[in-house]
Amino acid sequence: MPEIDFGSRVESAVDWLKDHLGWLFDFIDTVLTGMYDGVNAVLDAPEPLVMAGIFAVIAFWLRGPAPAILAFAGFAVIDSVQLWPEAMETLSMVLVATVITVVVAVPVGIWAARNKIVSTAVRPMLDFMQTMPAFVYLIPGVIFFSIGITPGIIATIVFAMPPGVRMTELGIRQVDAELVEAAEAFGTRPADTLRRVQLPLALPTIMAGVNQVIMLALSMVVIAGMVGGGGLGEVVYNAVTRVAIGTGFESGLAVVILAMYLDRMTGALNQRVSPLGRRALAKTAAAVDRWKFLHYKPTTAIATVGIVVLALLAGGLNLAEDDDEGTQPAASTDVGEGRQIDIGYIPWDEGIASTYLWQEVLEQRGFEVETKQLDPGPLFTAVSEGQVDFQTDAWLPVTHEQYWNKFGDKMEDLGAWYGPTTLELSVPSYMKDIKSLEDLKDHKGEFGGKIIGIEASAGMMGILKDKVVNEYGLEDWEVVSSSTSSMLAELERAYQAEEPVVVTLWSPHWAYSKYDLTKLADPKEAWGSGDDVHTTARKGFAKDEPVVAEWLSNFTMKEKELTSLEEMIVDAGEGKERQAVRDWLDQNKGYVDKIAPLPNGGGDGATQGKGAGKTVNLGYFPWDEAIASTYLWQNVLEDRGYKTNVSQLDPGPLYTALAEGQMDVQFDAWLPTTHEQYWKRFGDNLTDVGSWYGPTTLELSVPSYMKDIKSLEDLKDHKGEFDGKIIGIEASAGMMGILKDKVVNEYGLEDWEVVSSSTSSMLAELESAYESKEPIVVTLWSPHWAYGKWDLTKLEDPKGAWGEGDDIHTVAKKDFAKDFPEFHEWLKDFTLSEEELSSLEVEIQNGGEGNEKESARKWMEDHPEVVERIAPVS
Repeated sequence: MPEIDFGSRVESAVDWLKDHLGWLFDFIDTVLTGMYDGVNAVLDAPEPLVMAGIFAVIAFWLRGPAPAILAFAGFAVIDSVQLWPEAMETLSMVLVATVITVVVAVPVGIWAARNKIVSTAVRPMLDFMQTMPAFVYLIPGVIFFSIGITPGIIATIVFAMPPGVRMTELGIRQVDAELVEAAEAFGTRPADTLRRVQLPLALPTIMAGVNQVIMLALSMVVIAGMVGGGGLGEVVYNAVTRVAIGTGFESGLAVVILAMYLDRMTGALNQRVSPLGRRALAKTAAAVDRWKFLHYKPTTAIATVGIVVLALLAGGLNLAEDDDEGTQPAASTDVGEGRQIDIGYIPWDEGIASTYLWQEVLEQRGFEVETKQLDPGPLFTAVSEGQVDFQTDAWLPVTHEQYWNKFGDKMEDLGAWYGPTTLELSVPSYMKDIKSLEDLKDHKGEFGGKIIGIEASAGMMGILKDKVVNEYGLEDWEVVSSSTSSMLAELERAYQAEEPVVVTLWSPHWAYSKYDLTKLADPKEAWGSGDDVHTTARKGFAKDEPVVAEWLSNFTMKEKELTSLEEMIVDAGEGKERQAVRDWLDQNKGYVDKIAPLPNGGGDGATQGKGAGKTVNLGYFPWDEAIASTYLWQNVLEDRGYKTNVSQLDPGPLYTALAEGQMDVQFDAWLPTTHEQYWKRFGDNLTDVGSWYGPTTLELSVPSYMKDIKSLEDLKDHKGEFDGKIIGIEASAGMMGILKDKVVNEYGLEDWEVVSSSTSSMLAELESAYESKEPIVVTLWSPHWAYGKWDLTKLEDPKGAWGEGDDIHTVAKKDFAKDFPEFHEWLKDFTLSEEELSSLEVEIQNGGEGNEKESARKWMEDHPEVVERIAPVS
């Protein structure tokens, strides 16, 4: 059989409908939203217990005193678990969907009962509607109406329609044919026969259909929470995706209470409105001899009076509350002036952390903020349709590539705030024989042939299924789609029992600090390159909210900041994310001002450079002068209106990135000696903008209490004191190459161990030894703040093994001058004196880890003349 591509044809049809009938979908959206808002305003306006009393009166009227008491107790429970607004939202959606469904289903059912052709045509349509998986109905709803109430109501109507039509048709057909013939024999018109004979007798069956419509509507409304339908559905969905047992139970209990109430009330309503029902009630009442008060049901008039009294009481309470409310003066931080911003997020830890962080920050700046949890597909759809203003968890260019390709032209990329990331499969470290993806194939039995994944819609799940399993011969393994929280729960369960498990993970993630895990090596690079985490916004967001867009464009988080925030949120538990963020901000004073500076707190338009708005990618390796100069220029550029991304790399990767145009500039090229190897390899693809400091010196240094060590020549005779070790820095640093290839050979130190570590580790080792007055020899260079903190001796180099001193150059990508002409001119004239550089380094050291940018800003405030000198604007 030839392949029939139904999917693409359906997508083409949907696109045609969106292009040509958009006005109709807008009209439907307006009508349904208006109906929902009206019903919800009525249900949610009274005090919860007053509204519970109204529901109890209705139950008293329909079923009696005992059901009324139970109804009040049930709704009181919903209020006690703080889910009343969500329950009323769900009830509003159910009522709107039920009314529309009944209005359509009953006439169609009657028509089908009276016309065999219609019945034959309708039956397969109802079969299709009833057997199609409920989740599928959400797809066209989201496409035509984006996320929110409308797609939930539309999907609910379609899903709940079949029983209404079928039961109506069945009820009409079951009416005794002789009764119909008798009515016709007496000259009754068909319409009167339907109204006076068939409908009254079919009413119990029709009401049973209405009952089924309500039950199906309630179940579908919960599912609609996946696409932002709100109400209890959203609470249930959040609880499921995070494995929040307590929240899941409470929200599930609220759904059960609503379902039982609606089921019992619609069943009792049938007895009230149908002749057969009233006759049965009369017989039951006549047969009761004892405890008659338990079967008492007030008349309609009495029940109406009770509802009116409670409604008036609710109105009085609301009026009193309104009178008590006063206006609050706007704070100086009131940038938003009450404007609403909607943030969407995927239930991934960095998405949750960054979303609740920005919710808190924006509310402190005077905005009204709504957050909504969605799966990636609905979230990208909502942003592209303008239903969500922005989201902070777009992994690009790989993980969310499919969504960006589909929706990217309808969104704004506000830039990356974290990266690069990595995707991986991981196993507990007690799985000693599993180190690489290549090792999995031979251990299928241990893992049950299962890889525990996350949401099926996640981009990394697509990469795993389409590339990774094929590349490593794991096609016969089962990739289990679940949720991020379910995957983590399975990991914790297996880890506690020390059972084999392989899970999808990514870096950064707090799981690596909680558990001892092994990231499986990917020698074939099936996962591809790491992503950056971007903020994406709806089209036009930067124009509507330029200040917020600028904040988001400049927003960055370090791994230490992000993982500490994630850990606090995880420890706080479900529902306490806002408090966790506030606690984190209390521990990180000034962070709000850092990422959301007030518009009147900085420079004005006169300080904007000609390249304002351009994004500059700054790279550095963790040497002090590099850190100092990089964060200095980050502040200066942002003051001049540029956007910046700052990345820390080792020298090799940094020069590679510059040569390939992935980075724009770095300020710490030691030439011609220290970085000679990199310049020879990449110089043809780089731009040497010029030297800004020099000359420098490289040296080995010892504490000054080592009185007998003055020169490199003195080291050979003191090997025992130093344990034959020279404490170095990064192995990739040029000076480490000079040390190993020249210095140790020139001074007979070949049998000494040159310990490669990092700059920070070397300094920590120096500090520890210095405080204990122990012998130590370390690699250092001048200028360096260490000489100001400790009394050190620079070992003389009489043989000149270190070579001549370098100058510190600014090195950029090939087309840097063309892309950033103004910045290029600034850098050509950029210089710092030894005093300026050392004082800047000291300020950054005093500020501590993670506060480099703020420390550089503080130094700039004390040296305003330097800023104007290095980045003049006309």
